[in-house]
Amino acid sequence: MSEHAQWDSRLSFLFAMIGSAVGLGNIWRFSYVVYSNGGGSFFIPYFVAIAIMGIPFLILEYGVGFSFKDSFSNILKRINPKFEIIAWILVLFVFGVVIYYMVILSWDFVYLVTSLNFGWGADTGVYFTNTVGGTYNLADAGSILVPSAIGVFVLWVLLWFISSQSVDKGIGRVSKILIPLLFAIMAFIVIYSLTLPGAGLGISTLLTPNWSTLLDVNIWLAAFAQIIFSLSLGQAIALTYASYLPEKSRLTDNVLIVVASNSAFEIFTAFGVFSILGFMSVNSGMSMDSLITEGTGLIFIVFPKIFNVMGPLGRVIAPLLFLAILFAGITSALGFFEPMLNSTSEKFGMSRKKTATILCVIGCIFSFLLTTEISSYLVRITDSFINEFGILLLIGVQCIIFAWFYGLDHLVPVLNEEGFLKVGKVWKFIIKYLLPIFLIVIWVLGIIKLFGSSEPFEMIVYVIIIVCVILAGFVLTRAESSK
Repeated sequence: MSEHAQWDSRLSFLFAMIGSAVGLGNIWRFSYVVYSNGGGSFFIPYFVAIAIMGIPFLILEYGVGFSFKDSFSNILKRINPKFEIIAWILVLFVFGVVIYYMVILSWDFVYLVTSLNFGWGADTGVYFTNTVGGTYNLADAGSILVPSAIGVFVLWVLLWFISSQSVDKGIGRVSKILIPLLFAIMAFIVIYSLTLPGAGLGISTLLTPNWSTLLDVNIWLAAFAQIIFSLSLGQAIALTYASYLPEKSRLTDNVLIVVASNSAFEIFTAFGVFSILGFMSVNSGMSMDSLITEGTGLIFIVFPKIFNVMGPLGRVIAPLLFLAILFAGITSALGFFEPMLNSTSEKFGMSRKKTATILCVIGCIFSFLLTTEISSYLVRITDSFINEFGILLLIGVQCIIFAWFYGLDHLVPVLNEEGFLKVGKVWKFIIKYLLPIFLIVIWVLGIIKLFGSSEPFEMIVYVIIIVCVILAGFVLTRAESSK
């Protein structure tokens, strides 16, 4: 039988939670979301979303995990045996995030190595296509991008090495090292970027408010979606990590620290991103609009182009940025991996090392399938479907299960036993009524957008993912437990 793990200190838990929250999206997505949703005025719905979704839902997850001290699948099974398959479907979707996440991290790993000699050359778009990201041409699907495949293998071995150890020696120790380093590196990058010519233009572009957007419901939905994915809400990560907490833990206070750290990091990083974009605009004469993009295009195409013209300090900033992304990605990947690892280990009574080995082999194989010459296309499809269809739906389902089937009154005494922040009627109202409504609306709008713009090949990928997840969830539910 496997024994349920426990953190050796509050610090280990906090760094692990901050590490799971602070990820790739904080570095390359948040600034774009702010800019494209009203600039400075976006911070109003952003902080409202934190207050009525981010903090309340994390408190719920902490309370459930801490109260049950069990894996996510066992928790839902204990509430109602019929709910176990819901748990397995969710952790399988989250495991799917790890699979494509490791591919993106492999791209960063390649760029980290390449940044030592600026091997991406003058045409950074061509380098990305030929080396890591591939094209959107399905005829190229039969070829493997070797650098990305090598990066995937190295990173899965690293994930296995960390996850196969106890939570303190593995996730806890690594998080306590990488998170301070990540914050220090990003502080250096941002502070330096603020001194660049054009930094003021970049920050002004980011923060100039468009107050009329506050009347647009889509801006508010974008803020709530940002908080869901930025804090990894409802993905069983916080619940699993909280289940490792010792007695007398200050649950609600920990929530505030994690949320504040996550928001401070992504807002601070946005200043650096737009300062660098402002420098490029002034230096090249290109408009800010032509430089601003989201995700991989920003980090792997636009930024290397900027580093090419930045001079000697570009040779320092470039590897530091890709190293920071790697640190943020590894700690987040550990969080995404943990619910599946913990649930499988608890279900079958296997050691943590054996479970991690099996899951890492499976995950690595599937990640290899995403390193073909249509890699970035496959990653985009998988990311959109898993998050906008699977995880978002199951966050709402969890909200209903914990609020209506388990009952929030069981959690209030546990949450209020320690800590400064207390919960009561307002928190229960938010969890029972307000959040399910918001989540359903966001999910429906996301589904309309997702399926309305999908190509036939993308629909085939969606069907494959659904079939694989449901079949695997059914098998894991029906499998005989060691308990």
